[in-house]
Amino acid sequence: MTSSSTTSLSTSAAQSAAQRLGTVAMAPPDAILGLTEAFVADAKPNKMNLSVGVYKDASGKTPILECVKQAERKLLEDETTKGYLGIDGLPSYREHVHSLVFGDRVASDRIAVLQTPGGTGALRVASEFLVTQLAPIRIWMSSPTWANHPAIFRAAGLPSETYRYLAADRTSLDVDAMLQDLNEKTSPGEAVLLHACCHNPTGIDPTPEQWKAIAETVAKRRLLPIVDFAYQGFGDGLEQDAVGLHTVLDAVDEAIVCTSFSKNFGLYSERVGAICLVAADSDAMKASQSQLKTIVRTNYSNPPRHGGAIVACVLDDPSLTEMWKSEVEEMRQRITRLRTQFVETMKSTGKGHDFSFLLPQRGMFSFSGLTPMQVDELKHKFGIYIVGSGRINVAGMNENKMPELCEAVASVLES
Repeated sequence: MTSSSTTSLSTSAAQSAAQRLGTVAMAPPDAILGLTEAFVADAKPNKMNLSVGVYKDASGKTPILECVKQAERKLLEDETTKGYLGIDGLPSYREHVHSLVFGDRVASDRIAVLQTPGGTGALRVASEFLVTQLAPIRIWMSSPTWANHPAIFRAAGLPSETYRYLAADRTSLDVDAMLQDLNEKTSPGEAVLLHACCHNPTGIDPTPEQWKAIAETVAKRRLLPIVDFAYQGFGDGLEQDAVGLHTVLDAVDEAIVCTSFSKNFGLYSERVGAICLVAADSDAMKASQSQLKTIVRTNYSNPPRHGGAIVACVLDDPSLTEMWKSEVEEMRQRITRLRTQFVETMKSTGKGHDFSFLLPQRGMFSFSGLTPMQVDELKHKFGIYIVGSGRINVAGMNENKMPELCEAVASVLES
């Protein structure tokens, strides 16, 4: 074969590869993160980003908690290795996750805890576990739910359905409709996704009495609860926010809990979470744990150390633990104040619009009731970015910019 023939074949192969890649379609932008990209590119001087679920302080920055800074200094001095963690993560971190999530409510030999890259990583591992070990199975999720939930399930090949959650006014929970759907539409053995607290995107949580009814229904229908616990401490407090989860655990023998420390430790970029599997007995736990490890090994192999080490360092030290609890409480109270200030300012500055339905809502998010058209007008006319569903990140509001925000919202309501 001549050199010219070889060159021709190489060129042909390269063109063929280019043609294959040329068939790849552009993926749609992420419903939430895509808004941040648009926000960064927006030249409006007084723009506001109330879309992504990130806490911001009065200066508009996402702070590093003081307990985290002190823990990192200690880690810098004491750390002796950058070697791989085990597939299930840092042992001391996993012990603290167990304590925070379950307390002494469930026997330790029934619980498997694996450190994951954030709550999203935990949800993906859980989804793949359901598909590979419990298929055929569907997962039922609230309508609405976090925009990434259905995408995660779909990517793992897990079929999903929805149950009703909001009342017709879209400002309160219709627990009767929720229970009716779970009773009449689900099949025994299927999974049901529950938000432990600070429901995303609505901020509307069940009461303790409603949690009892939900737990009874889940147990009666023999559903497997998958509990997303991403906001512990941001609703009513660290212990209070676990009431719904504990109520469900009292009613069932099996569950999966996906937790995250992005919010309550401010460790957004460290990607530190956990999947906690509760089995009926130790043998079932060990078998399930082995399958979870297999999923992790073939995905990201093992989790990153730093975020888990920070959490463990803080919770190993009583003084840092108290500092953390105080900082979480400070963030929680500030979010509550911002929500109240928005409601009050809408009445005074916002031409008397009544948003008092937001006051019972909990956590970082509130369902504003704004339509997609109004959301689009806020973005293009005022540079205020919120999710198309009308979800507002209350934790991204600013005390000093509240009048401008409320005037903009009032303007789109009246246009």
